[in-house]
Amino acid sequence: MWTTLELERRPHAAIVWLNRPEVRNAFNETMIAEITDVFRQLAEDADVRAIVLAARGPVFCAGGDLNWMKKMAGYSAGENLADARGLAEMLRVIDTCPQAVVARVQGACYAGAMGLVAVSDIAIAAQEAEFCLSETRIGLIPATISPYVLRAMGERAARRWFLSAERFDAAHAAQIGFVHEVVPADALDARLDKILAALVQVSPNALRESKTLVRDVAGRHIDAALIDDTAERIAAIRASDDGREGVRAFLEKRKPAWLPQALPTMAADAPASGAASTASSTAASSSATASAGATSHAAVASAPAVPRSES
Repeated sequence: MWTTLELERRPHAAIVWLNRPEVRNAFNETMIAEITDVFRQLAEDADVRAIVLAARGPVFCAGGDLNWMKKMAGYSAGENLADARGLAEMLRVIDTCPQAVVARVQGACYAGAMGLVAVSDIAIAAQEAEFCLSETRIGLIPATISPYVLRAMGERAARRWFLSAERFDAAHAAQIGFVHEVVPADALDARLDKILAALVQVSPNALRESKTLVRDVAGRHIDAALIDDTAERIAAIRASDDGREGVRAFLEKRKPAWLPQALPTMAADAPASGAASTASSTAASSSATASAGATSHAAVASAPAVPRSES
């Protein structure tokens, strides 16, 4: 169905693989359209509670494909606008996807790829991952990704990285809040397994409503309207099917009906443990490296090659 992606199914989860390793998973118009399409389809799948956005090969995504960028050089103003709107729509579709989206980042994450990480709900990076908002090196700006990247790293950090196009390492990405955790590359999938296990064990409805809550409440002034809004939300979810089932299960000291029979894993052939046997270990798991960013500075190359840019 797709030429630039692979879609794998797991119990109550899906993995979307960027699959152009021969060009470092660089964007072109086909990949952008296919990412948009697959996330629209998954958004309608009630069985899917979590989606991992991952990449084949050693690199997450190196930004814009060189051949695509050559084509854009000859675009008219109208064609450029339509092309940019396609990228903006892809980001919007992922950002508003009702399921939890988890980014699995390894190797280079440059330019527009930073937008993919920023629209994910959870971002886990390998220690050797490298980040760069490289647009200004080739006379561009990170425009379409800017609302999401600014939200993820904050204005102060964005002022440096948008302007300088320097590279920074995974530890610094965690320090500024752009990624949630940094782990050794060989531990990346094991960490993803634990996060997926946690996500599929919460109420599917509460997960969706919590994602909407964050988006709707963030940045709002705390006033009477917001207080009323949040009161209405908790009242409504208490009366929902999952709300009633969750409270009953808690009071009756039993498991809620939404717990899955099997847990998703990154490995296609890995045995899926029952939810009951892993619930305690999932709850107890913690990040070993998110705090490492506090003791690490950004890794900036003095004369790096120019990463591909388009966002």
